Amino acid sequence: MDNFISKIYLLFLAVGFTTLSIQLVPISKQASRWNRCLSKTSETLSQVKTVEKMNDESKEVLSVMICNGAVFEPNFKSNIQ
Repeated sequence: MDNFISKIYLLFLAVGFTTLSIQLVPISKQASRWNRCLSKTSETLSQVKTVEKMNDESKEVLSVMICNGAVFEPNFKSNIQ
């Protein structure tokens, strides 16, 4: 009887682990797409002259806005001479 109960627990553990793994696949794919968008956007923005003069944090913020689907055109405040 004790052996039967341990097999049931092992079965529940296997089913739970499998279910969790299946649910993590779409999250992993979305994170991969997000990282690819962020790196490609940062590369593209580095070629723009106005953005070249910005610091890295500002470039990252702009990249995040674009990858999130920003639909407005941001106005850059440039204090660069």
